[in-house]
Amino acid sequence: MAEKQKFRSGFVAIIGRPNVGKSTLLNRIVGQKIAITSPKPQTTRNRILGIQNLDHAQVLFIDTPGIHEAHSPLNRYMVDQARSACLDVDVILWLVEADRPVDQDPMIPRLLEKGKRPVLLVINKIDTIAKERLLPLIDAYRKIIPFASVIPVSALKGDGLERLMGEIPALLPEGPRYYPEDQLTDLPERFIVAEMIREQILMRTKDEVPYGVAVLVERFEENPARNMVGINAVINVERDSQKGILVGKGGTMIRQIGQAARQEIERLLGVKVHLELFVRVQKNWTSSGRMMKEFGYE
Repeated sequence: MAEKQKFRSGFVAIIGRPNVGKSTLLNRIVGQKIAITSPKPQTTRNRILGIQNLDHAQVLFIDTPGIHEAHSPLNRYMVDQARSACLDVDVILWLVEADRPVDQDPMIPRLLEKGKRPVLLVINKIDTIAKERLLPLIDAYRKIIPFASVIPVSALKGDGLERLMGEIPALLPEGPRYYPEDQLTDLPERFIVAEMIREQILMRTKDEVPYGVAVLVERFEENPARNMVGINAVINVERDSQKGILVGKGGTMIRQIGQAARQEIERLLGVKVHLELFVRVQKNWTSSGRMMKEFGYE
């Protein structure tokens, strides 16, 4: 009689440079948008948990902020989130881009060696290069540190993810199912709503504006009788000029942000949403430990 397959569970950190597709990969794996994405670097600020349930395993993915040279308190907080994740997980996915030269900076390899966890090199965006360029890229990365496996993928199209999910469970310890099978994340809806509003700001503004923004949901009121949720959110910025850009001439920009965010939130919640946005200036909040904590960056 065949031995029953043992159940495995554990945490897998997705790390890499800013804007390599970590959040896109997480969303593709869990099958729903739980992490915001944008073409701008440093979109992700917090560690975000995504849950993938398999027949014999529960894989708990942690999307982390991009690792970069951090100067401001907010940026140091973001990088610390990624660094600490490498010490708290069972497996690490180092995500790199196929269409970029090999990253020669030793920052990430040193972090991986310190973590002493199995590392999978995941080469993203393979749909953007010719196949003959892939093998030399793999060989170059293999010279940096040893990998448990190297897996080329396209997070955008889903290519290679079946192989990725086939290899991860064997690297996890035996363990219980930590979350119910129908749960995709441990994030509260308020957090995801705030992130969806911030995503629209990232998409519609430029220069320093998106990086000086923190969104707080102050009211989240469900109305089952009307199948509606009422949401009030405050967009905190550092300077008066940023507020002017966000509000826009005659309020045009804030209306565009609100309309687009409302549509995303309605898809998430499955009900109608009444969304009100307010913009408030909090001078130099990204340099204030007290205000960073107030805005959820502890």
